[in-house]
Parts: sequence; C-alpha cells; structure tokens
Amino acid sequence: MKKIYLASPKMSKEKYEEKFVQEAFDTNWLSTVGENITKFEDQVKEYVGIENAVALSSGTSAIHLGLKALEVKKDDIVFVSDLTFSASVNPIIYENATPVFIDSEPETWNMSPKALEKAFEKYNPKAVVVVHLYGRATRMEEIVRICEKHNVPIIEDAAEGLGTIYKGKFLGTYGKCAAFSFNGNKIITTTSGGMLVSNNEDIVKKAKFWSTQSKEPVRYYQHKEIGYNYRMSNVLAGIGRGQMMVIEERIAKKNEIFNKYKEAFKNINDIDMMPENKDERSNTWLSCMTIKDGSKVKPIDIIETLEKENVESRHIWKPMHLQPIFEKYDFINHNESGISVGEDLFNRGICLPSDTNMTAEEQDEIINIILKIFK
Repeated sequence: MKKIYLASPKMSKEKYEEKFVQEAFDTNWLSTVGENITKFEDQVKEYVGIENAVALSSGTSAIHLGLKALEVKKDDIVFVSDLTFSASVNPIIYENATPVFIDSEPETWNMSPKALEKAFEKYNPKAVVVVHLYGRATRMEEIVRICEKHNVPIIEDAAEGLGTIYKGKFLGTYGKCAAFSFNGNKIITTTSGGMLVSNNEDIVKKAKFWSTQSKEPVRYYQHKEIGYNYRMSNVLAGIGRGQMMVIEERIAKKNEIFNKYKEAFKNINDIDMMPENKDERSNTWLSCMTIKDGSKVKPIDIIETLEKENVESRHIWKPMHLQPIFEKYDFINHNESGISVGEDLFNRGICLPSDTNMTAEEQDEIINIILKIFK
C-alpha cells in the first residue's frame, strides 16, 4: 500500500492556491504585507462571523499574542485544557505565567465544566485557554457561564476547530479571542500559519502591532515594546485564500471518513468512536476511537499493524500534566479520585487515518486490517 498519512495537505483541484500565489509574485508583494493577507483575513472573518482577524505565522503565535492582549503576566494563573498538544501551553510559559491543567469530560473529551468549577474554588486565574479537540466542540455554553460568573476571559484554542458549528455559532466566536491553525495537517492549510480573531478590535490591533516587531508608526525605526516576527507572508496567505474556497468540501469529506469508520465498526463491541455532540456540525478533523477496558486489543497493536502496511495512525494526545516538562504544575481531575478522564482516553484512544487524500478503497483496506485484528 502507498503511504497513507494521518492528515496531509491537499490543494484544490481547481488550483485556486496557485492563482493567488502567482498574484503575489506578479505584484512582487512577497513579504508580510499585500492583498492576499488582507483578503484571507476577510474570508475567515466573513466565514465564522467575527469582526477582526490578524494572520500570523502559527496557531501558537496566535495564542501567545492573545494571552499578551489579555495582559497575562509573570506568575499569573492560566487555566488550560489538559488533553491537548503542548502548543496550547507553551505560550503561557513564554509569558512566565503558571498553567493549571483542567481535565476532560467523557461526554466530549474536551474541558470538563465540573473540573473547571473545582479549579475556580482553588485559584483566581487571569485567563482560561479552552481547546477544541480534534475538531469537536467543548460545551461552550457551560464554560462561558462559569467564566462569566468569575469575570475571567476565555481564549479558544480552535487550532483544530475551524469550520465547526456548535449551537449555531462557529468555534472561535465564543471567547474573548481565538486562535486558528493552518499547519499542513489542519482542515485547511497555508503550509504553516495561524490567525488570531476577536470581536474586540483593540486585541487584534495590538496583536498585529506586536507581530511586526512592535515598530512605532514613525519615519524611522523606533520601538517602545518588545515585538515578534509573527506576521504571515503574502505568499502563504495566497494559499489560504484558495483553501478557504474549498473548506466546506473538506469538512464534508472529513465527516464522510468518520461516518464510514463508525458504520464499519458498529458491531465491534470493543470499539467506541469519539462522541458526537448534540447541536454540532463538526469539521471532524480527525476520526478517533477508544478501545474498551478488558479488550485483548490495545491501541499500540493497531498502530504497529497499520505501520507495517505503510499507514500512519497515532495515540490520543498524552495529557499535559503527565509531560515531564509540565509535571510540576497543578492538575484538576474531573473524577473525585483515581485516573483522570484524559489519562484514560490516552491509554485507550487512537487517531485513525483521516487524510482527505485517502481514497474510499484505501479506507476500506484500513478498515479490513483493523477488523482482522479484532477477529
């Protein structure tokens, strides 16, 4: 079998991306200013229904500048989802703040409102970073209610969640600000890149200023604040413009992949697919499943078997509180005692190949390999 990836970049068959990148070359706008950047920001704003956006070099930089805009400083407490990638946490450390990890809930795999309530009994945070895992929405109505009660702003880490609609609103529009990622494996890509969005104009205006090295608007180079080289280039923004024209097509394909796995495994008692929220249209960025306790099959059995067939799959994220670099920070368990929800999901979970370049026949082969393991 040819190499099948977990999720790889895919350009539009209409080659929209090439057209907009060529425009950047034809006009010689190849740096961090140009029409592609402005129009890409406008596309995302219009798509999710938000007022302000700034295109940046990564989703991580978007989280970082969002934290700075919310005035997170040294020794401030920041609550953050525990079951995530380290990029959700690293920007907290950049600002010398202190992360406190909030466990998942079994119903969504995302931040547990119950654990969040417990965390507020113990700490007074400066901000809450909520991660939408694998394209599925956190129960934002509950998270927002809790945070508003304590007057604490939310940053949505929607790196994996562009295009997901929850209770009639796109992810990225619930918090004070939000970060999207356009890394090569995301629902759409600019090869690398991200975006900070907000309905608060001041947040995005300040982030744009910082992202271009905090250059003061005078004729000579003058700096009153530390800046960052975080702005997206006009060339990469051209790829983004083309990708935005096919985002709904990508979401439809991701859901088709998930539903095919779900149907194929419905009679395997040891398999549970990742829960689907009510009132949600998910982008289903990755198709994930868990294996029941007591099963003779373990996630590593599937991963290694697929690997021998040149197929990529992965474990669910290892929770942040179990990472050596972060183990000194506090963790709030959803459960009253024992193993956390996030650790349990890590132990039993697997991310299945969810590549939109994968053919139906290739997915059939993958399904048959997994079925044979269980039989």
